[in-house]
Amino acid sequence: MGKRGLPLFSHTERDMATAVSCSWLTLPSQMRNLSLTSSSLSVSNSTSLSFSESLSHPLFSRGNCLPLSTVQRRASVVCEAAPKKKVDSAVKRARQAEDRRIYNKARKSEIKTRSKKVLEALEVLKKKQDAASEEILPIEKLIGEAYSTIDKAVRAGTLHRNTGANRKARLARRKKAVEIHHGWYTPVPEAVA
Repeated sequence: MGKRGLPLFSHTERDMATAVSCSWLTLPSQMRNLSLTSSSLSVSNSTSLSFSESLSHPLFSRGNCLPLSTVQRRASVVCEAAPKKKVDSAVKRARQAEDRRIYNKARKSEIKTRSKKVLEALEVLKKKQDAASEEILPIEKLIGEAYSTIDKAVRAGTLHRNTGANRKARLARRKKAVEIHHGWYTPVPEAVA
């Protein structure tokens, strides 16, 4: 026993006692006797920690708890609130977002499909040994359809305009690579400054 009749704790026991969640600090002042077993605090020795009225009086004065700066908290306090009904505007926003998601998904899927058809047709033409320059005309028609789809998606706001430009440029580069490969197009050398 120490001064004022308070039990002496070792340094770790005192820390463990103050490290208990704040939930026991907010108990009403009528609950003066509180005993915490070693299993709930994971104290190494098997004795239980007990708090007498003289020890718990400063902690439980009229149901108030100590300021959180003096209490070391190691356990978290979980608060659950009953789910509230969504506001009507939030319900409408969620519905609109889902509609836009489905609409945008369809547009993006169409862009991918058309681009894939163009790239596959260009790959087949590039592998062909005796290809004629007229064989690129149906591929140019596919490229035009892909460009149109990309432009519509940009106008609708599904794609950013830079993304649309990048997708169109990718198709144009592939077409130019096939034309250069077969000798239908010769790039102009850049002038050295």
